[in-house]
Amino acid sequence: MNNNKTAIVIGATGLVGKQLVSQLLSHSKFSKVVLLVRRSTGITHSKMEEMIIQFDELENHKTQIKGDVLFSCMGTTIKKAKTKENQFKIDYTYQYQTAQLAAGNGVKTYVLVSSAGANAKSNTFYSRIKGELEEAVTSLPFEKIRILRPSILMGNRTEFRLGEKIGIGLMSVLQYIPFLKKWRGIKDTEVAQAMISLALDTNSDKVVVKQLDELFELN
Repeated sequence: MNNNKTAIVIGATGLVGKQLVSQLLSHSKFSKVVLLVRRSTGITHSKMEEMIIQFDELENHKTQIKGDVLFSCMGTTIKKAKTKENQFKIDYTYQYQTAQLAAGNGVKTYVLVSSAGANAKSNTFYSRIKGELEEAVTSLPFEKIRILRPSILMGNRTEFRLGEKIGIGLMSVLQYIPFLKKWRGIKDTEVAQAMISLALDTNSDKVVVKQLDELFELN
């Protein structure tokens, strides 16, 4: 297997993104890691290239979005985005447009962090846009598309989210209840590791979707 792969990452400053970048930089299969970010990560590494961009002006960078694997783990909350319009931009538009440009440039593999309950027909705004993104990217000409649907993400966030803290507590209890175990929370490091495992898998299916407890099997 080629050990000189180039990874492209969007969402590198988020909870999972930070762990993903760290793991990619130490991974023997990847010789270059390109970050498309709105602000600098502050990381310096011989394998890393950081591109500061405005996602509203992605077309200006379309010739630079080249590599072997596009990892997409961008996302926000309505509280942080302030409006549904802004959240839609981050959770759908920016990710879809990046994927579209990458596929057009010959990137062969796409790995997306979606969400448990993603459904384009959902009455819940967040679940609906996640589902709509999944449906949109699966029509793009990648050779491999890998979608992860984790439950609540656990890790050290820069901002405090009360609802999520409560959710994590409840999800932690679920691991002791057999029929509810699959809904337990998952660590950011585990999601990042699962992303890399899926990017390197030898499954010939174009689209593979991994649900909740299936992600733990990839670590």
